[in-house]
Amino acid sequence: MPEKNLFSAVICEFNPLHWGHLSLLAAMGRRWAGIVCILSGNFVQRGEPAILDKWARTRLALAAGADLVIELPLPWACAGAEAFARGGAALAGSLPAMGALAFGSEMPDARAITQAAEALLSPEFSATLSRLPQDGSTFARRRQQALTELIGEKAALLRQPNAALGVEYCKALLEQRLPITPAPFPRTGAGHDAPAASGETLSASQLRAMITAGEDISGLVPPCTLEAVKKEKEAGRCPASLAFLERPILSRLRAMPPAGFACLPDISEGLENRLYKASRQAVSLEGLYTLLKTKRYTHARLRRLVLSAFLGIPKDLPSLPPYLHVLGMTEKGAGLLKGASLPVVARPGDVSALSPEAQALYALEARADDLYTLATPVPQPCGRLQRQGVIKA
Repeated sequence: MPEKNLFSAVICEFNPLHWGHLSLLAAMGRRWAGIVCILSGNFVQRGEPAILDKWARTRLALAAGADLVIELPLPWACAGAEAFARGGAALAGSLPAMGALAFGSEMPDARAITQAAEALLSPEFSATLSRLPQDGSTFARRRQQALTELIGEKAALLRQPNAALGVEYCKALLEQRLPITPAPFPRTGAGHDAPAASGETLSASQLRAMITAGEDISGLVPPCTLEAVKKEKEAGRCPASLAFLERPILSRLRAMPPAGFACLPDISEGLENRLYKASRQAVSLEGLYTLLKTKRYTHARLRRLVLSAFLGIPKDLPSLPPYLHVLGMTEKGAGLLKGASLPVVARPGDVSALSPEAQALYALEARADDLYTLATPVPQPCGRLQRQGVIKA
């Protein structure tokens, strides 16, 4: 089937949408029949609130060429790379005529990325990893060492954040046996969390810092992003920041019993005890992260754990998202939903038809959205998830 009869998907945060994102979406639009954005909701993988809410970012995605915007549910949006990729790939795989999963990569070599993914899923990798000494180093470092023993210098791509995420996408496609082709594109602009060189596109982290500081971003972002930031600032909804949630988070953690920390996702090796003790000593979030930090746990993992505790994300969740929550669509995107293999939630009334497990997940999402409204410069009322309809373009 020609690519022009197939859709492509991208798993994204658009936090905020920048020129690099716009370039990727334009390339996807030239190659495939349509674009599906699987968008993180109001909280993102860094363990913090998105600078613009999910509805503002949905409008940006549609303005940039998306035909369908599906929400990546909270537990996967705020998870490590493996679960983040697994959840996004499952949602893409539930839609018909899905031909490719596109992503930016420092090394846009689909064959090399797929080879690394296949090696990580092999029995040989598990055996190699188990032989490595437990020296207190992070899992990522030990994984890098084991993969190097299997595929040599090609394992270096795991040191590049976007390429490493691409490997996780490929792993998810392979594990779920999805008939979707990985489609890496050259990543443009500044590296992940790195400063931009003269003339380079600024990274999302640089743009967030500028927006938070009140600096002028004219010309540094697409016009649609500039307009969205201006509009959301005027409404008191931007920039959302973890700083506004500091005391609520510390309050929630101090009220949790030790057993509560053991029920968090991605908790292991006695980390729940460390988290409980630190939460009773820390008087700031940075102080909390400092008390928790060891070379074994990355800062991002610790931030996600703290956020999970605050939002009440439990360990016992479905392995994959059980429904498609539609945030926005065009007429073309609406047609794609007709053949979906998962239940579609396009309005609050659709939730009653979901399984009890899926309804509980949707309720968790609604509570998180209500807490997000306290992360904005002007606190907002609860219930927007129930009031906001699908955004159409």
